[in-house]
Amino acid sequence: MRTLTLIKRLALTTAVFGMNVTNVWALETAREDNSDLFVWVFLAFCALIVVAQLIPAIMMMLGVAKGVKKETLEVVPAAADQETAPGGQYEPEA
Repeated sequence: MRTLTLIKRLALTTAVFGMNVTNVWALETAREDNSDLFVWVFLAFCALIVVAQLIPAIMMMLGVAKGVKKETLEVVPAAADQETAPGGQYEPEA
């Protein structure tokens, strides 16, 4: 009688155990229920909510990107001083 090494014994035991377990896994996938239409309607409704939330977020992100990209400086008008003449000299009232 031939003697098997330890590795061969472990491989054989694992293979036999694996063959017995695969039947149990096959039974789990055979379950079927008739809720296909309701599940798809529910998922479509959830997708609609997500898309409705994404549209304003994308618009805001585009606005932020445009604001960061914008490099023009605003020209601030000088405040009018009533006590200063057009030449910049002070003219007291008589």
